[in-house]
Amino acid sequence: MNDELLIGLVSISDRASSGVYEDKGIPALQEWFGAALASPWRMETRLIPDEQPVIERTLIELCDTVGCHLVLTTGGTGPAPRDVTPEATLAVAHKLMPGFGEQMRQISLAFVPTAILSRQVGAIRGKSLILNLPGQPKAIKETLEGAKDAAGKPLVPGIFAAVPYCLDLIGGPYVETNESVIKAFRPKSAIRAK
Repeated sequence: MNDELLIGLVSISDRASSGVYEDKGIPALQEWFGAALASPWRMETRLIPDEQPVIERTLIELCDTVGCHLVLTTGGTGPAPRDVTPEATLAVAHKLMPGFGEQMRQISLAFVPTAILSRQVGAIRGKSLILNLPGQPKAIKETLEGAKDAAGKPLVPGIFAAVPYCLDLIGGPYVETNESVIKAFRPKSAIRAK
């Protein structure tokens, strides 16, 4: 059994995909996973425009053809007319995971009141977990790790704490984290002996 986590990273931006400015979402995620994951992983990256059919095709390809266990999108989750990432995600989903979207907004609300404008969703397609993240590197890190007070004490848990166990439940590899960055939570019965 291959225990390597395969992560699909999709940055959704008209301007970045056309070269108007440099994408910052994928490099921020690469850096975060480099620090956060203690088990083997690799990634597939895509930089695409805010076009619902393109987003849908990309998500289907990463889940069904490439075989990504986890697919993270950045961008396209606001209320603007071209923000269609949640619609594309829901169109290809087999199961909705509403707790992820609820928690992402809860985390962001600890920082900005406009978090209520976010429409991020979490969903499962086959054996892949798809999560819509914010587009800004600071917000990506906050969403994954959670909100902390000035002393570093957690205020609101980050979403990644629940991701490894979710992957266990849908048939993905057993993922371990560097607890100094994020502690994965599993019920005692699901923790593997080292």
